[in-house]
Amino acid sequence: MITPDPWTRLQSLTRARIALGRRGASLPTREVLAFGLSHAQARDAVHQPLDVAALACGFHAAGYLTRTVTSQAADRGVYLRRPDWGRRLAEASAQQLQTWPAPPGRLVFVIGDGLSSLATQRHSLPLLEALAAYFPDLHACPVVIATQARVALGDEVGQLLGADMVVVLIGERPGLSSPDSLGIYLTGQPRVGLTDAARNCISNVRPEGLPYAEAARKLAFLIAGARQLGRTGVDLKDDSDERLPGERPEPFLLSAAF
Repeated sequence: MITPDPWTRLQSLTRARIALGRRGASLPTREVLAFGLSHAQARDAVHQPLDVAALACGFHAAGYLTRTVTSQAADRGVYLRRPDWGRRLAEASAQQLQTWPAPPGRLVFVIGDGLSSLATQRHSLPLLEALAAYFPDLHACPVVIATQARVALGDEVGQLLGADMVVVLIGERPGLSSPDSLGIYLTGQPRVGLTDAARNCISNVRPEGLPYAEAARKLAFLIAGARQLGRTGVDLKDDSDERLPGERPEPFLLSAAF
């Protein structure tokens, strides 16, 4: 006999593990097994390699110009032990970007595997397609697909490509209810050595969290705000939720000056 929990009706309001019930002094077997499955999915999300070929094919089919790079972390084990190596490009990748005949984009996208390649594989392209509604020339922006990547890797990529802004889409650390959350980081005037105070972050992008359309709206407001202010980070506030319902930032060309 499983003793029900009085909070059961609240389960529909959250993905958190509440109102699990009990069997004697322990959890029901089904909940123990469900926890084990979620833990395994979180671990798999960290270690599963990004399918770079499939991701690049999807971006090419959507009309984006892409390049693939790697960080200084040679493999997943090194990546997890040395976060600093995940923040810098491998020498060959840096040289490749320096000779890339990409358009001098004012905005560059870096698609990184991070701590959940599953999130990057599933959500990065749909998010960019949602963002394209705000910027007529979005498909002209260079897209760099990075493996063994940390957020700050985007600073070096943006610096090498002469970007005014860089947007890093990267898999977030998995949770026991969200193994595929995508994070968005916007950084103005990217260069090696910046701290997180120079960035704006949008978190938990996925259909079960922050939907693509809402994440794209927030990112569009931040890009527009960064263009007006001339910088990002702690000086740039996300006031998109304070706007009138349905209000959108005015579309503008990303090739315009920062």
